[in-house]
Amino acid sequence: MTLLKVSLLAAAVCVAVPAAAQDVVYKPISPTFGGNPFNSNHVLGVANANNNTRDPRSSSTNSQADIFARQLQSRLLSALSSQIVDAIFGDNPQEQGTITFGGQTIEFFRSLDEVTLLIRNDETGEETRIVVPLFVQVN
Repeated sequence: MTLLKVSLLAAAVCVAVPAAAQDVVYKPISPTFGGNPFNSNHVLGVANANNNTRDPRSSSTNSQADIFARQLQSRLLSALSSQIVDAIFGDNPQEQGTITFGGQTIEFFRSLDEVTLLIRNDETGEETRIVVPLFVQVN
């Protein structure tokens, strides 16, 4: 009988004591779903690190010939830009001129206080205008 009394007493105590619990709150990590916005760089870095897909259009093979061709093209464009700068700002500057190469046309016009360059893509007609101020030295 005592075992029965003890079990009933234990059951009564368990029922009489109120249960204590906390609410389960979900807090997202990703800022996309309302998480902390300071986690965005980390989440993006992890996503990029896990991204195994590659752009099929990108050439992953760089042969020696490709590298040489890119370097040669870079050197030629650099020499051409040096000649253009010399024609505009050199010892004997020209008032205006037009240079055409590789599907692009570069026109320049000199005024009293600035030089205007127009770079035009001949295929698309897109234009870029660059205005360079001239600094006049007063003696």
